[in-house]
This record gives sequence, structure tokens and C-alpha cells, in this order.
Amino acid sequence: MEKENVSTALLEELIKGRKVERLRQLFESVPTIDIAEVANDISDITELVLIFKAVKNDYTAEFFTDLSSEVQEKLIHLFTDSDLVNLLNASYADDIVDFMEDMPANLVSKILKVVDKNTRNDLNRLLNYKENTAGSIMTTEYIELLNTLTVREAIEKMRAIGQDAETIFTIFVLDDKRNFLGTIDLDQFVFSKPDDTLGAIADTTAATVITSTDQEEVASIFKRYNLTAIAVLNDDKRLTGIITIDDIVDVMEKEATEDMSKMALITPLEDSYKQTGVIKMAMKTTPWLIALMVLAVFSSMVLSTFQDTLSALAILSVFIPVFMDTGGNSGGQTIALMIRGLAVGEFTPKDFWSILWKEFRVSLLAALMVSTFSLIWFTAEMYLGIVHYAPEGIAGSALFIERIKVSGLVSITLFITVIISKLLGVCIPMLVKTLKKDPAVISAPFITTIVDVTALLIYFFICTQIFHLV
Repeated sequence: MEKENVSTALLEELIKGRKVERLRQLFESVPTIDIAEVANDISDITELVLIFKAVKNDYTAEFFTDLSSEVQEKLIHLFTDSDLVNLLNASYADDIVDFMEDMPANLVSKILKVVDKNTRNDLNRLLNYKENTAGSIMTTEYIELLNTLTVREAIEKMRAIGQDAETIFTIFVLDDKRNFLGTIDLDQFVFSKPDDTLGAIADTTAATVITSTDQEEVASIFKRYNLTAIAVLNDDKRLTGIITIDDIVDVMEKEATEDMSKMALITPLEDSYKQTGVIKMAMKTTPWLIALMVLAVFSSMVLSTFQDTLSALAILSVFIPVFMDTGGNSGGQTIALMIRGLAVGEFTPKDFWSILWKEFRVSLLAALMVSTFSLIWFTAEMYLGIVHYAPEGIAGSALFIERIKVSGLVSITLFITVIISKLLGVCIPMLVKTLKKDPAVISAPFITTIVDVTALLIYFFICTQIFHLV
């Protein structure tokens, strides 16, 4: 069955018609995540129980993981203990933890009650690690072998236990005290002699993390060293679990989503956009809107201070949105580059001065081009009638000089504003990162608020002190 034919209507038809064989064929030919997406839209969740009774556990375990947390919770209420045991036995520990973390205590207790003792111990250990750390996303299903085994012995053991491991492409080598020694990739077995010991061929320089390492840092290590799996050690440097590339892809998506939310001043959503209700969505966005509105009082204070200046020369107010928007945009460009660079490890706060010097030169060039263009453009606007400024009794060259004065005022303000906003776009994220906070929190709207006040002060200072327009 083709992937594009999967729909909620088709799935409901197969379930209601008890077409078990076709259901099995569907799971064999279509990725489980595609089936889960349409299953989330089925109105009667009880219908989904048939899938877990009719389809192989290997498919249903992955299918359950891909369902929304709301549907997962409802299904666990419907499952018998036997259904739950079958599902959990086919699932990896880290996947079980992922959906347990969002569930009520009574459902967590139900899950812990039906799993075997070893799995229960693994789950309890994983659940106790701090959220968003390596310990919270690691799995305990991996292949660990003693360094004294030969390649021949290791391959035989892998055949016996490998099917239950989350990955067989990276083998983790320990000594008899569970001290981590290194890793061996599967291709190394192919090119090693049967009598070589694992200790002799293991990569002892393999990267590792500890259980408390932040998951974003783990993702950076995966990218830096091009890994498919990494060992997670406890404080005693003993192997506790591993993290695989599929878990890191999820982390990268989550971190990117959080950063985008923070940069837009939206409190990160626990669920997807479609699964978040209207009231909850409004509650996530409104506090930030109110905070920014309160911060805007500083701009109002500046405008209030110079209201006599604005009354005497109304043309000044026409150009205020121009330099305020341009300042916010230029600061936003820089802060986006800084947040990305810090997030992917391209640079750190230690590189502050070199980054600041580079961005200063960039800001000078950008400011020069913007201000030069604005001088010509705004003068042309006044002659084309797009902006009306023709004081009574002034004409010819005198009128040209007056219009050049106004355009020059805006041009100089833009020049200084672009430079300041870009430098702030470097300094603020670097400072926040130095304080070990997420620089995405200091987002473009905050930079815009600061730049707005600064630009207004520059504008009116130049107007009153240099150009003497009023």
C-alpha cells in the first residue's frame, strides 16, 4: 500500500471492518509515524486498541511512541495489564520515559507496576535525572562487552544479545569494574583479526558525556565528532547508558523550537501548535506583549519630553518609524547570528572582542550604505510629494537646503542607530551566555525596545543641538 494513500478515513475503515490482514500490511509498508499522524485525528480512541492486538509488537511500540501524548494517555487507560506488558517489552527504555514524563502519577504507577524488575529499575533511574540532561534522554539498551573478549567471541555474543539493543553499530568496551575504555564501530570488526582483543582495537579517544551534561551540549558534541552514539558516564566515570543519533535529532528539533519561541517572546509550548488550546496559547503570548508594552513607556517618555519640538516641526514625526524599525531590524539580524553561532558552538564568549571588532566593521559599512541611500531617498520623497515638506515663504535653493537638513538629520540618526543596534546585538547575547543563561531569551523585541529609546534620543539631540531645526 502506497504511503500517500494513508488517511484517517482509511484507518478507521480498516479498524471498524476488522480487516486485520490489511492493517498488518499497512504497518509493513508505511512508516509508523505517518500512520500515527492520521491516528491522532481519530475521534474514538478506543478503536485504536485493535491495532495493538492485531499488529506485531515491533511496529506497535514505535507507533505508540509517535502518537501524541494526549492519545497515549487515553490508550494507557484502555490497555489491560497484558496489553501494556506487550507494548513495554517491545519499547526502548528512553522511549518509555519520554511518554511517562508527561503523564499523571497514576498512569506512571500503572506502567511501573507491570514492567519487570530490571526495566523498572532502569525507568526509575532515568526518571530521576534532571530534565534536559544527558541522563534524561539516554537509553540503557546497548551492547557492552569486556575488553578481554576476542573479536570472534564478541561477534558471537552480539548475535545472542544484539536484537534487544537500540544500536549495534557502536559497541561500548568496559573493563571488569565497568570503567569505560572506549568504543568499537561495527566496521572495525570486519577489518580486525578474529583473535584480536577488544581492548586492543577499541577507540580510547571516543567522546563521552556525563549524566548531568546539558542535552544541547550533547547535540553539539554529536555534530562536532559526527557520531551515531555516545557513552553516558556517571560521576565515577562508569558507563551508565548511551545516547543515539535519533534521540539527538529530537533534541535538536526541540531546542530549535524553543529558541524560535523565545526569540519571538512566546513561552515554549509543551505540546505541538495543533494540540495547544486557544486559551493556553493566549496565556503563552500575552504576558510578553504586556511586558513589552510596559517597556515601551521609555519611548513615550522621550517623545513626551520633546513634544514641543515635534509641535514646532511636524515633519520630524514622519520619519520616527523609519529609524526605529531600521534599528530594530539591524539589531535583530545580528542577534540571530549570535544566537545561532553560540548554539552550534561556532564561537563562545571568549571570542567576544574578535566578534565585536568584526561586527563593528560590518555595522560601519552597513550604516554608511543605509544612511547614504536614505539621504538621497528621503530628499527625493519630499520632491516627489510622497512626504510633504514645503515651509511657507521658502523656495528654490533655500527649500532644497531645508529638505537636505531634514534628510540629513534622518540619515545621521540612521547611521548611529545601525551601529549601536548591531553592537548591542553582539554584547547582550554574549553577556547572557557568560552568565550561563539562554541568549535566545534576550530576543529581538527586547533589542528593539532598547534601540527605540536610544534612536529617539539621538534623533532629537541632533535635531536640537546640531541642526537647530527648532
